[in-house]
Amino acid sequence: MRYRENFGMFFAKDLRYPHTWEERKPTLHQRVLFVPPFYTEHVAEALPPWEDPEVFGKRGKVFIEYCSGNGAWIVQKASLSPDTHWVAVEKKFDRVQKTWARMQNNNLGNMLVVCGEALTFTTHYLPEKSVDGIFINFPDPWPKAKHAKHRLLQSPFVNELARILKDGGEVTLVTDDPPYARQMIDEMQKDNRFFPKFPDPYFVIEWPDYGTSYFENLWRTKGRVIHYIVFRRIA
Repeated sequence: MRYRENFGMFFAKDLRYPHTWEERKPTLHQRVLFVPPFYTEHVAEALPPWEDPEVFGKRGKVFIEYCSGNGAWIVQKASLSPDTHWVAVEKKFDRVQKTWARMQNNNLGNMLVVCGEALTFTTHYLPEKSVDGIFINFPDPWPKAKHAKHRLLQSPFVNELARILKDGGEVTLVTDDPPYARQMIDEMQKDNRFFPKFPDPYFVIEWPDYGTSYFENLWRTKGRVIHYIVFRRIA
């Protein structure tokens, strides 16, 4: 790990892939779990138990943010709740680098970053009922009809969320895209292990203490309405 002593801080470019493309494999490196794309020989043990010294080193509640972007939202949450464990999942490496630098510069031992695709990571690396809460902030809406099949919030992913979430845990979905908000609600309601927290229309448009992120600030400046959707995992 390179450290910029002259500046007293870490930079995004200080994080590099721990392997070449030909030698790629699931690797926990510098508090980042690398889950390679186009890889099939997944090993769950690549991510040790939460209490392992390589991860958090102690037991505690675990919250995951999918689509963590540049990490602004989750770093803020991890800073405010040091006794809670936070996992940032993002597939774009340049964004992972920025999240990692924020984590390092804030000395957040209660935070882990995952560089990989959300469904793949969840399916192969997370045990059943191992997570206390899930946040999915501004996932790509894939607005063109022919691309809608690429949206994250579909039945296979919802099924995995129900598997890893503890009873009573909540999935919080945030989007500025009305059609995607409707699809999120429909997909969650298909699974009888989830129950909506808010009454019909099953979302709210204001959540003052939710926290801020790059995309929230961007879409608010453009006059977009933010939809906050919450479903609770029931026994």
